Amino acid sequence: MNPFCITDSLTKKLPALSGSGETCFYVASGKNDAPVSELKKLGWKIIYQSVDSLPTANQDVLLINQLEELPFVLSSFNKKEDDNLIVVGYVMKPSREEDFAKRAAFPMYPTQNGLMFVPLTLELPLEVQMQAVDAILHKATDEIISIDLSSSVDLPKGISFSGGMCELERYFQGHPECCVVDPLGKIYPLLDRLKIQEILLGLEDLNIKNHNKIRGPHFMKLDSLQDSNIGELLVQSKLSFPVILKPQVACGVADAHNMALVFKLEDFQDLSVPLPAIAQEYVDHGSLLFKFYVLGDKVFYAIKKSMPNANVLVSSSEKTGFSPLQFNSLKSLPVAKEDQPSSDVQKISEQSLDLELVHQAANWLRTTLGLTIIGFDVVIQEDSRDHVIVDLNYLPSFKEIPDCDSIPAFFNAIKHAYELWKTKLVAKNPSDAL
Repeated sequence: MNPFCITDSLTKKLPALSGSGETCFYVASGKNDAPVSELKKLGWKIIYQSVDSLPTANQDVLLINQLEELPFVLSSFNKKEDDNLIVVGYVMKPSREEDFAKRAAFPMYPTQNGLMFVPLTLELPLEVQMQAVDAILHKATDEIISIDLSSSVDLPKGISFSGGMCELERYFQGHPECCVVDPLGKIYPLLDRLKIQEILLGLEDLNIKNHNKIRGPHFMKLDSLQDSNIGELLVQSKLSFPVILKPQVACGVADAHNMALVFKLEDFQDLSVPLPAIAQEYVDHGSLLFKFYVLGDKVFYAIKKSMPNANVLVSSSEKTGFSPLQFNSLKSLPVAKEDQPSSDVQKISEQSLDLELVHQAANWLRTTLGLTIIGFDVVIQEDSRDHVIVDLNYLPSFKEIPDCDSIPAFFNAIKHAYELWKTKLVAKNPSDAL
């Protein structure tokens, strides 16, 4: 069933639309008899919003109180036609939703592999919406108000979510049988850069002697920038200048991406990077970054320009007395001058990439984290050829990948996650299979 919402201006096209073999819908904000009789003859379904007086109840006429109910009405009709249809409710910030929607990633009609997407909203009772969907896709980090890492307790106790996300979280807690892609507990480690670094230490098990090595960067945690032992701690952590300083909070709050590149020890005292922070190895990588995306069992990558090598940054910093370079990695990341790598540079760089090794790391991360959709950044160290994973995140936009490749993989990843959840649920409660 492929639903259409039309206006009176499209009335002349009704016969052609009706002949498509699909069920069509006419949505109106008030009673309008002019096109309705013709529409009914053509087999259309009529939906009125907020109408007090209507003809007697009819199976071809439906009422909704507000427009936000429309996606659920459409999904209900599709569900009746196809019991195997999987309705996915999603929640994320509007700008992200718009970005995905522009790429046809959230269609309100069945995909080829049997998915349909509906937006969850605070305008409707959550319980009603949850009963209408089979799985939930979320970007919970969009709904974070603050994260407190000052205490020794593990997340999520230090996370403050928006009211809507808190309500959704309570629903998940009260309904553990709910299919969530992915469970909130699985994403919490990716909110903490220290935990990310600790996870990446496990990559060592993938390395084979005399082969390319994949690893995380050397790092250390800093609770204070006034510590007189910072220099000694840097040496113990295999760190040398320049080092990059990042907030321990990885995402979800305004200053999570405020960073600094530090060239000398005394500059630590005057930095505005939020604490606690992670001091991380700065890897010379020829200004090229490989952005990897894991969508279920599919792995994609794109090449982007990145920060220059240390000698270039040091040369620039000499003009300002080796002052630390402070920036926001989402807005003002210092990159090489060209917007995109040249074809020759890209070809040489791809020849340096050990794709099999990174694919092994991608599968290891997916299994270790228990997540369906993740992204991570890889740089290749110029002298050692080490493949260094410098960033890791949940549900990235993967917009650098052509839609013809990424969107089908996105759909399949969600469907596989749902089927895996259903298999486990039936194994636990065999009566659910009836």
